[in-house]
Amino acid sequence: MRLLSLVAAAAIVVGAEVAAPAPPVAAAAPAYLTNEATFSTVANGWAKVERYRDTTPGFADEQYPPDGRGNQDGQRLTFFGGVAQPSSSRFLLYSAPGWSTGAKATPVLLVHGANDNPDRAWANPNESGGFGCGSATCPSTGLMQYLSSRGYRVFAIGFAHKQGENRQQAQQVGDAIALIKSRLGVGQVDLVGWSKGELSTRMYVSSVKPPWGRAYAGDVRKLITLGGPNGGYDYPFAHGYAHDLSIWPECGVNINAPSPHTRMTCYGAYTYHPELSITPTAGWDTYPGQRQMLARFDSTFGVDGSQQDWYTTYYGGQGFYTDGTGIQAAIDAGSMISAIQSAGTPASVSVYLLAGGSPTIVGVFNENRGPSDGIVFVASALNSTGIGHLAATALVGSVNHLQLGWASASMSQVTSWLA
Repeated sequence: MRLLSLVAAAAIVVGAEVAAPAPPVAAAAPAYLTNEATFSTVANGWAKVERYRDTTPGFADEQYPPDGRGNQDGQRLTFFGGVAQPSSSRFLLYSAPGWSTGAKATPVLLVHGANDNPDRAWANPNESGGFGCGSATCPSTGLMQYLSSRGYRVFAIGFAHKQGENRQQAQQVGDAIALIKSRLGVGQVDLVGWSKGELSTRMYVSSVKPPWGRAYAGDVRKLITLGGPNGGYDYPFAHGYAHDLSIWPECGVNINAPSPHTRMTCYGAYTYHPELSITPTAGWDTYPGQRQMLARFDSTFGVDGSQQDWYTTYYGGQGFYTDGTGIQAAIDAGSMISAIQSAGTPASVSVYLLAGGSPTIVGVFNENRGPSDGIVFVASALNSTGIGHLAATALVGSVNHLQLGWASASMSQVTSWLA
C-alpha cells in the first residue's frame, strides 16, 4: 500500500506542471488577543518578548502565595509591567533569533514547567546559579540557542502564574500558536512541553478545556514531552515530610511548591498554612496546576516508609508532626490525568515521549521508589495511554528531571524528532 501511494504521488508530480510555492502570507492575529507591550532589549539571547492578554471572558485570576514566593522575578517582572502577581489572562511570547528567517519549515513553541520561566528553562539554565539546573554547574545557553542555530524558528511561552491551572494555560498555548501562525503564514507548529508543560500542551491538542475555552485548532504537527507526567505523579505525598522541609516557612525555607499538609511542627511550633496546601483549604487554592498532575503509585511502587508521618501524609489524617488530607482527597479535588488520557490525542499529531533515567538531583529529595528522573517515574513519563499516534519514546539514562531541557543528549534527541 505504501509503495502504491508513493507511485501515485510520483505520477502526479511527473504528469503535472508544478508551480513554485507561494511565499507564506501573514494573517491577522486573533481579535481576542491584545498586544500590551513589546520588548526588544532582552537578556539571555532572545530577540524580543511580547506581552499579550487574552480577553476571552472566563479567564480566572488565580491566587498567589501571600508571602511572594510565587511572584514574577528577573526580567519577567519587567515584561509583566512590574506586576509581580499578574492576571492569569496574560502571557509572554518570546521570540528567538532567526524566528522569521530560519530555514526549517515548521516553527517550534517551547512550553516550560512548574515554578519556571522561558529564560531559565530554555535560554540560560544558569540563571538561578549552580544546582538550579540539576547540576553543580549550569550552562549559559539551552535548547533555544541549540535549535535556533540549526535553522529552527523558535518561540517560547511564559505564564503569569508559575503553578497555574493547566486548562487556562492550554488556552494560551493555543493563543501562542495562533500568533505564530499569523506571523509566519504557516499552518502548523511543533510543541515541546517540559514537566508540567506537558499538561498544557497535551490538553491543547486533546481539547481538554474550560467550559468557555476554544477547542483544538488542528495546528500541531508534533508534540514532544520532556519528563512529562503522562501517567501522573505522587511525589509530594510519597515524600511529604522531606518535601515540606523545602517549603515550610517556620522551618526556614520557602520554595514555591505545594505541601501535602496544612499543619506542620517546626522547631516546636505547630503551624498552619492552608495557602501552601495542594488541596484547596480554607478558601486558598494557590497550586491548582500541581494538583492536576496527581495520580497514585502506592500500589505500584509503595510509599516511602522512611518519611516522618508517611502513612497519614499519603492517606490523610493527623500525624505526629503534620496534618493533611491525603492524596485521594487532593485527586478528587481536581486531578486531570484521567481526563487527559480519556480525551486522547488526535492521530494527526505525532507524539514523542522523552524520559530521564538519572534519579539524582543535588539538593532535592529524589524519587527513589522506582526508576525515575528524580521527580517523575520513567513509567509515567513514557506512559502512552490515550495517545493516538505514538511516534517514538526514548530514555536518556544519564539525565535527571532538571537536565532534560538542556543536556546534550536530550537536545540531540529532541532535534532528531523535530526533523
